[in-house]
Parts: sequence; structure tokens; C-alpha cells
Amino acid sequence: MNIAAVDLFCGAGGLSYGLEQAGISVTAGFDKDPDCKHPFEQNVDAEFRQTDIRALAKDPEGVARMFPWDSDLDVLAACAPCQPYSTLSHSKDTTREDHEKWGLLNDVKEIVEYVEPDVVVTENVLQVRSDGVYDRFIDSLEENGYHVNCDENKNVYCPEYGIPQNRKRWVVMASKKGPISLPEPPFQDESEYPTAREAIGHLPPIDAGEVHPDHAVHRGQQLSEKNLERIRHMDPGDDWRVWEERGLDHLLADCHKKESGRSYKAPYSRMEPDKPAPTITTQFYNYGSGRFGHFDTDQDRALSVLEGALLQTFPEDYDFYDDWDEVGVSNLGRLIGNAVPPRLAEYAGKGILSHIGETVPATSTTVADD
Repeated sequence: MNIAAVDLFCGAGGLSYGLEQAGISVTAGFDKDPDCKHPFEQNVDAEFRQTDIRALAKDPEGVARMFPWDSDLDVLAACAPCQPYSTLSHSKDTTREDHEKWGLLNDVKEIVEYVEPDVVVTENVLQVRSDGVYDRFIDSLEENGYHVNCDENKNVYCPEYGIPQNRKRWVVMASKKGPISLPEPPFQDESEYPTAREAIGHLPPIDAGEVHPDHAVHRGQQLSEKNLERIRHMDPGDDWRVWEERGLDHLLADCHKKESGRSYKAPYSRMEPDKPAPTITTQFYNYGSGRFGHFDTDQDRALSVLEGALLQTFPEDYDFYDDWDEVGVSNLGRLIGNAVPPRLAEYAGKGILSHIGETVPATSTTVADD
């Protein structure tokens, strides 16, 4: 069959890349961020369109035209930003409705209703389930004849799909052709989960502020003298309380000196090598943003840009940028942290192929042998 996919909110191409690895052709990716153009077009065999999805919802014919006339199965992927629903993205004084990206799933609903693709795939954080926009989206799918995967299948724990990070996601798969679902997770035993060491332990060591001469994306952010002292007094799996126990109170962050901040254990700590890494956020390269200190106590630094990408299951040679000075660490961190892990996207692609009875590729450059 001739299967064609269009990717809304395509970002750096994580979802599209994974679909292509599964054997699904991607024809176009839409995103309003111009920094997405280079990584998307260099790694995905598709055209990038810099467009705000809200504008497409008002004129969805632009999406419909991206599907080839001779396609046997049209797939619309639409992973709206998770920030309105993530507890990390707004303060206690704001609601998800206050967030500038809230409601984009409603724009996806409008596009789906117009284009009527055969298959719809979305991915978001678990908290999206509690929003009325999500409920209206699912209701619209069902009212328009789509079979939607069950909630148990939607609830994804990424290590079970071979992704070496404690990432939890909500994946909706819907089809007009009949029941559809993600494949059963291949790694259901905790002892089988991929680890941080397996994903990044082979990379050559670098120091904070150093760029590896053979791989410009393998670079660590500079650390202040206090942060260098902090990480040197931190073992993998420990947290800031070890400083308190050792009488190193000068290393405590201001938030940890308050009762309200004592429950935040992750910042300024090191990840554990033989467990999945923490969820890779857009700030994974910042030592103080979570448990993003390198597990190797001979490397006193946060994760490099490359390490974050590998933990997201991008291939090591993924081409993220053309001119480093025009992109920089913060933009690449945002693109990598916001991406759908390519390995998860590939499993979604395998689910689509299985759904229509196509042969799933026996080998892959992304998904490990089950």
C-alpha cells in the first residue's frame, strides 16, 4: 500500500523520522519554528512548511493538499505542545487556559474534521486527559467514525518501548479502517529497561564547557564555581540532602532552605547509570534543572546536547543544525526536549502497518530487536 503521512507540530522531526524508519512515507511537516527547518529536511525525506497551526485550522486545505492523490492510506500526526498541561511549565498562579499554547488540540480537531485522514496519531503528557479540549477531540474522532485505542494502550511508559528515560506519555491512535493500537510494549520487565549507561556511556568524556573536537553536538555547558563544588560532592542517585548531612550548607539552593522547597530532590543531582534517565526536558543541559548531572563522577557536568538527543533515541549522526552560532544550546535543547522520541514514533508506525496488514520491517536502525 502507498501510505502517506503529514506531521503537524513536526519540530526537529522525531516523529516523522520514526515513522519513516517503520516504512511510512512522510510528505510534509508543519511547524511555526524556523529552527525546525534544517533538522527536519536533513533527516526526513519530506518538505518543511513554516506555518502556525492555528492558521492552518482556518484554511485546512493546505494540509489536505500535502497528501498525494494516489495515496492508499493517509496518516495525520499532530502532537500539539504539552506545555499547557505540564506541571513544569507554569506557576501555581496560572491555569492551563492562561498558557499561550492552550487549545491547539482544538485546532487539530478542526483540521481532522476537514481533511478526514484515515489514521490520526497524537502524543502528549498524561495530564492532557483532564482537559475539556481533549475530551472534545476524542468525542469528535468517535463521532466521525474513528476507532480510538483504549486508555490502557494510550498510557505509555517509555522504558517499556526501549527508550532510556522515565518518560510517561499519552498516545492516541485512531483509524477509520477499524481498531488500531500501539504494539504491545516489548520490555515489560524492569530488568530489561534500557539504561542511561547503555545509551550514552560509550561517548568520550568531556568537561564542563568543553566541546568534543570530533562532534560539535557533544558539548557540556560551563558551570559556575559553586555548581562545580556542588556536583563534586554529589554521587549518582543522591540529592541535595547529602550536602546538609556533610555540613556543606553553603551549597544549598535558596529553595531548599525553605520548607516548601525541600521536596524538590532532583535539581543539582546526578542520574543513576544503570537505570533509565529522568525525563529529558527542554532544559536537560542545565545542571540545576533536574537530575541531569552526568553519572560518571569523573565528569563534573550536566548532560551534553548529544547525550540528551541519544536519550531521546535520536541517532548519533542526526543532523540538527547548519550554523551553530545561529542555533545554540538553548534552541537545540528545546528542539530535542520537545521531540517525540523517534523510537516511540517507530512503534506507532509499526502499529499502523500491523493495523492494515502490511509487513512490519524485520530490522531497523532505531528500534532494537524485540
